[in-house]
Amino acid sequence: MTEAKLRLVAADLGAESGRVGVGTFDGGRLSLDDAHRFANVPVAVGGTLHWDFLRLFGEVLTGLRRAAQGGPVDAVGVDTWGVDFGLLDTRGRLLANPVHYRDGRTSGMLEAAAALVPRAEIYNATGIQFMPINTLYQLLSMVRADDPLLGQADRLLMMGDLFAHFLSGSMVAEYTNVSTSQCLDCRTHTWARPLLERLGIPTHFLPELTEPGTVLGPVRADVAAETGLTGSRVVAVASHDTASAVAGTPLAGPTTAFLSSGTWSLIGLEVPAPVINDASFAANLTNEGGFGHTIRLLRNVMGLWLVQESRRALWAADHGPSYEELAALAAAAPPWTAFIDPDDERFLRPGDLPDRVRMYCSETGQKVPSDTGTLLRVLLDSLALRYARVVGDLGAAVGYPVEGIHVVGGGANHRLLCQLTADATGLPVRAGPVEAALIGNLVVQAIALGELSSVSEARELIARSFPFTVYEPRSDWSEARTRFDALLRDRVEPAAAPAVD
Repeated sequence: MTEAKLRLVAADLGAESGRVGVGTFDGGRLSLDDAHRFANVPVAVGGTLHWDFLRLFGEVLTGLRRAAQGGPVDAVGVDTWGVDFGLLDTRGRLLANPVHYRDGRTSGMLEAAAALVPRAEIYNATGIQFMPINTLYQLLSMVRADDPLLGQADRLLMMGDLFAHFLSGSMVAEYTNVSTSQCLDCRTHTWARPLLERLGIPTHFLPELTEPGTVLGPVRADVAAETGLTGSRVVAVASHDTASAVAGTPLAGPTTAFLSSGTWSLIGLEVPAPVINDASFAANLTNEGGFGHTIRLLRNVMGLWLVQESRRALWAADHGPSYEELAALAAAAPPWTAFIDPDDERFLRPGDLPDRVRMYCSETGQKVPSDTGTLLRVLLDSLALRYARVVGDLGAAVGYPVEGIHVVGGGANHRLLCQLTADATGLPVRAGPVEAALIGNLVVQAIALGELSSVSEARELIARSFPFTVYEPRSDWSEARTRFDALLRDRVEPAAAPAVD
């Protein structure tokens, strides 16, 4: 380990906000300081929902500039959300702002793909959960719309790789983020070209893959001049934010599930190899890449987006209650009034989410929430119960029970949801650190620079450096689980075909 202090900068961009943090490692402990925080607000143009990439890149540069003011920076890494991508021309220029995964262009694409390649074959090749937001269906929608960008593109880069490209000039695809796309063969760690070709998706623009923990090179001269990061290196970290968050989670052992809780809830187990069997297919579990050749066997569940979108619908921008105040309203409301399936596709797109919740409750013969506190409690109770179902599905897929849950991300600060999760699952819940994605980003940089030897050593460092809170189950949720299971019984995903290898 280093005797001098190592200064590393991590940029972590989620679907609602971004942050740039400075990590200082003295050989014994890791500290984290904010350099910059900013909103991530999509923009609708011509009926299409886009990410404002140029503004986001400018915000990252602002964070890097502020970090450099505190002293020399040894390395920089960027992690982002998954599935979305940018297309570059032969000179490395961005052809268009990336399209947001919540845009409606993927409606009907799951069915269109299944008409060409059976779902079981898609899953057997990729091991990835079927979601309309996946890169596979975004590309298929472009093919079916005869989008000219597909012919003009020389490279496709996932969002983390896109930031790395404009920071270092690299043109490679980092494995963990590509693994979210449903365009990767999860067994061979190569692009699933035969599958893409059967769907009519071009493959000429697919870049070379690289492992997390690879030093991509020095910061570009123009970026160094803009930010003061002369001599800094850019590292391909685990560039999917959940992969970074899991690397930054001090898991108690292989039977402890991680729950990366933010706009999305990603709940799963870290396993040594893909788990592709009838149980994982029936439960729509996903096999995404982790650092150190691990697999994150998980389920994407709609997360605090439900609360975020409800707040946007009920109050004008910047005039609504804080999230802490909303949690207090939910805590004061009666439990188990009604439940929703958080993963129902009606809750995926932007819009009047409270009205959609009321319609769902009415359609399913449940009591319609009549006040804001009860509405929020319905959302949080439903999330906790969805987690409980996924915990059971994970145990069935791997053949051993989940014995605990470790929550990281913004949801680790949501005391009510953490307690409801403990109650609904009947398992102890550890919560923290909140900034696990930033921390995971930093420790992968330290591993790349030879300052840490492994994720195990990194997690020991994280456990020493950052506190966590423990929540024990306090009440019996058997009745709630029975009601929730009954609600979903007739509203399940398409039946899984047998004989998945």
